[in-house]
Amino acid sequence: MESLLSSLKLNISSCLYLKDPESSELGHKILSKSIEMIHELGIESFNFKKLGQQIDSNESSIYRYFENKYRLLQYLSAMYWGIIEYRLVIETNAIEDCSKKLLMAIKILTLKPKGIDSYSDFDQLKLRDIIIEEFTKSYHHKDIDSDNEDGNFKIYKRLILRIVEMINNVDPSYNFPKALACHIVEGALQQYYIQRHFKSLTDRKAETQVYKFYKDMILKVLNPKH
Repeated sequence: MESLLSSLKLNISSCLYLKDPESSELGHKILSKSIEMIHELGIESFNFKKLGQQIDSNESSIYRYFENKYRLLQYLSAMYWGIIEYRLVIETNAIEDCSKKLLMAIKILTLKPKGIDSYSDFDQLKLRDIIIEEFTKSYHHKDIDSDNEDGNFKIYKRLILRIVEMINNVDPSYNFPKALACHIVEGALQQYYIQRHFKSLTDRKAETQVYKFYKDMILKVLNPKH
């Protein structure tokens, strides 16, 4: 499994970039430093001028790769969900029991990700923090339908549909598999956001709280064997 993860190359939609950032040293610098800067500044205060100053490049050079900072955020989001999807496929592939497979998927979705060698140039924990804090901003806008039609969220939607399939395999009679799958993926991000910013609304502060919550919910809603 680790050898497969070490050679991972994500198939991110070309609609998200003007020039593939993984095709050049400058593109790698753009991705790596943007993760650090968005993590530190937030997407609102981040811009390509500041990024260019940090990587010793002209602002115009960055625009050759990405149309704007929100397209870059969508790219980083696709990168994150692609890593999660790949781990989910690899780490659940050998699990035959449908209930255990779904619970493993929830663990992958809710706990801190393991590092992946082929993306070691990028701080994957900071990337996860960006998704928790900023992901909704990548699609809460007026052009979302156009972005969706272009395939900008293809990996994210495919990941959710994998969870839907797992839910159906556990309980084919359950009437709301897509709603439940979306709730697990989006809700996990929301729970971590609440832990950080609305602490009075948090039951516990432990990293495993979110996993335990969704595990408990799945066991009650679907009543799988475990």
